[in-house]
Amino acid sequence: MALPGFRKRRSTNTSVADGSAKDGASAENDATIKRLTKTRRNVALISSFCYLLAFVFLVLVEIGNTKGTKVLGDIYFFKLNLANIIPQSAPSLTLMNSIARTLGLHDFYQVGLWNFCEGYEDEGITFCSTPTNLWWFNPVEILKNELFAGASIPLPNQVNEILNLLHIASNIMFGFFLASTILDFLMIFIAPIVLYSRWWSMPVGILSFIAFILATVAAAIGTAMSLIFKYALTSQSDLNIQAEVGMKMLAFMWIAVGFTFVSFVIHSGLCCCCTSRRDVRTGRRGGQNMPAASMEEKPKMGSKLPSFGRNSSKS
Repeated sequence: MALPGFRKRRSTNTSVADGSAKDGASAENDATIKRLTKTRRNVALISSFCYLLAFVFLVLVEIGNTKGTKVLGDIYFFKLNLANIIPQSAPSLTLMNSIARTLGLHDFYQVGLWNFCEGYEDEGITFCSTPTNLWWFNPVEILKNELFAGASIPLPNQVNEILNLLHIASNIMFGFFLASTILDFLMIFIAPIVLYSRWWSMPVGILSFIAFILATVAAAIGTAMSLIFKYALTSQSDLNIQAEVGMKMLAFMWIAVGFTFVSFVIHSGLCCCCTSRRDVRTGRRGGQNMPAASMEEKPKMGSKLPSFGRNSSKS
């Protein structure tokens, strides 16, 4: 009758001891995993921070020139200065202010991603068009709509030749900028998932590469479009049209591309470098430094039960 009681007390004490050992081993395992994956965690956080910065600069590109404020009004792709443009209908007209005003035009027009703004040199921006999806800048249509009746301006042939290409390029740039902005925002929260396994680095790296390509192509189109307009409109010296490229817009675009590229390089390296949680748990990297896990305790428990049974039978 004493044996069952002895067996019962021993099993209870053993289970409590095993539970305490498992908890201690689990806590020690977690500490070891955190220590061994510290480098990967820090690098993943750096990539998320780079995505955050890229997202901020892409947002500035998106909202640039949408309003005539001091900050947003200075962010544009290019700016046309027509204050001293030479009209074909009145080449010898004596003007009080600028030639553009007498024709019904504004002194300058500046182009953003969603719309255009216009204004006068002494007043600043006086009007911005309503932001529109897939908007593109058509200088011929805008200038013709604002000219007074009977007035006309001899635009260079280069402008008319690139309008169709400009339409297509503007739509591609608009879509790519919007897609890269959304993707960079999502990657801020997706990037840390690579901490758990190196297998996650491949799909995350593919998304990072897509975000980089979208931002790069959009920035390249915006830069090319601004430079083409500048040289096409200023090539006619007798027309006296001045054009300038928005350096702030170009800087914001390429800074966003740079941060996205850094994140892509990081995720490419994480495919084969830095220990992940899965590497530690499977023993591929750093597993030999981990304390005994609960899986190693199961054979010990199984080996004790038969021997305990043999001892009870002999007694």
